[in-house]
Parts: sequence; C-alpha cells; structure tokens
Amino acid sequence: MTDQSLSHATRGPDQGRADGSSFSESAWYGEKLPRAIRPYRSHPVRTLATIALVVVLASLLGISTAYLLIEREQPLNAVTIGPWHAYPKAGTADADPYSVAIYTRGAVIPLANGEGLALVAREDSAGQQLDPTCIYRIAGQTPSARLWTLTALDGNGHLVETLPGRGNLVSSDLLRAQDGSFQITAARNPHSGNWLPLAAAAKASDGLRFVLRLYDAPVTTGAALDGVSVPLIERTGCP
Repeated sequence: MTDQSLSHATRGPDQGRADGSSFSESAWYGEKLPRAIRPYRSHPVRTLATIALVVVLASLLGISTAYLLIEREQPLNAVTIGPWHAYPKAGTADADPYSVAIYTRGAVIPLANGEGLALVAREDSAGQQLDPTCIYRIAGQTPSARLWTLTALDGNGHLVETLPGRGNLVSSDLLRAQDGSFQITAARNPHSGNWLPLAAAAKASDGLRFVLRLYDAPVTTGAALDGVSVPLIERTGCP
C-alpha cells in the first residue's frame, strides 16, 4: 500500500478529501447541492409558529362555516316537494347537529314523528323568492292529515302583525270545492273566500315564508312523502 492510499484509509469521514470536498453530513446542508434538493432545517420557533398559524386558520374556517350554516336557518336533509321543503328527521334522534343548533337558536320545537310534519316554503312554484308585499294564490290539496294549519311568517321565521290580528288558517275553517281542493289568497288587505293575512306594514326586505303544519299525519318520513299532493303557490300581483 502506498503512502497516498494509506493516507486516504486513515482519514476519518469528517476530514474530507484532498481536493477539498467533504463526506460529512454537514455537506448536505452546504452550498454544494442544488437548492431544489438541498435539505432544509427549520428553526424550532418558526416550526411552532407555523403549526399555531395552521391551527388558528383551521379553527376560524370551521367556526365560520358552522356559523354560516346556522345563520341560513335552513336545516339539512330536506325533502323537497314542489315549492315546499320538509324535514322528516327534525325532532328525532337522527337529526344532524347543525339542524339541532338552528332549532335551538331560533327557539323552535319541531314536530316529532308521532305528532306530524311541517312543510316550509320560501319560494313560489316559479322559483321566485316570496315577497310579503305581493299577493299569492295557494291552491290544491294537502297530504292526508287529521288537521293542518297554514301560517305566514317573516323571513326570519317570526310571527307578523296583520290587520285582523291573525296570521294563520286552519283546515277545519276552509271553504272547499266538491273534490276537497281549496284556494287561499295570501295578501295584506282583505280578500273574499279563504284569506291568509300577510304583514300589514311589511317591506320586501322583511322576507316571507309559509309554514304548513300537518298534525296526526301518516306522512312523517321521507319515503312516505313521495308522490303526495301539495298546494301550488302562485304570485298573482305585486304593488
């Protein structure tokens, strides 16, 4: 063995080669490797700050999305029938947490399975948002029920002040055709026949929704609602 090879053999891994290059681990963090493949050592404080920032942003995103869902005041898992939306799981153990939060926030007690079902309309049959300053014709038939009520609320689901002091109709008091169908006029001012009063001093921005509550009805599940008859909602005039 020559003196040169002996010198290479006895040199440690961190001593480098004669041409100045290095075999040590520190060489991987030097300027000899291209930046694209050069290992990176982050400072511990910077790593902790990055983790904290990610946690804060994720929390803000989760809280914001949950707030927006609850603020919509439209529970999930809705069954749509024409302009009406039903929530068969409301008031049951299968209700999702967002829907429970919506009902709790609005101080609403939904009908349980054995009590009945509520249908909510926020749009007419043409897909236009309900306007409390307009006149609507609600006509047709409802699913089978021992008793049902139709109530006019504002966009936030609150009762409104009307000229006669009431904001609902009861099925037992309706005028009907021979086939059992009915026609209801929803308007601020009195109308002949079945009249559902709307808010006397409402503005378009106040919003409007109709709530049809079916009591002691067999249609309390989503499957039972398939193919049932629901009233049409038609806008007949606006100021």
